[in-house]
Amino acid sequence: MQNNPGGPYDDVFKNLARIVEDIVKNMPESQNARIIGYTIITRQTAGGDPEVFRIDTPDDEGEIPYEVVETDDEIFITAELPIDLKNAPFADIETQCVRIVADDRITTIMLEGPIDRVHSYYRVHRGVMDISLKKIKYL
Repeated sequence: MQNNPGGPYDDVFKNLARIVEDIVKNMPESQNARIIGYTIITRQTAGGDPEVFRIDTPDDEGEIPYEVVETDDEIFITAELPIDLKNAPFADIETQCVRIVADDRITTIMLEGPIDRVHSYYRVHRGVMDISLKKIKYL
């Protein structure tokens, strides 16, 4: 029997990820499509591609590594969660910041502008937290 520490369905998810990538490449807006964590972004922004901010985390074990992608209307945060969690991780979404909480590890991400908490959400799947934040637009 093959030793597979990630679980029996890892190969299925890898194949599914390849299939999704092929589907996205064949979409009409494929030149603007991005897959971030479990989020597919296909909208074109006014300035072109969505901006990707890679955050280098220090060697401190308390920091949770994450990546931020920003469009004109939304902010997407993808975080890689530790594998040894005792409790369910969650995102504390505030109007000016997001806190990713995984047991005793807390990472705070300050936002440049206010977000609409009601229309913002997060989900956790297979060790990845995807956070979708709706920006507040002032007229």
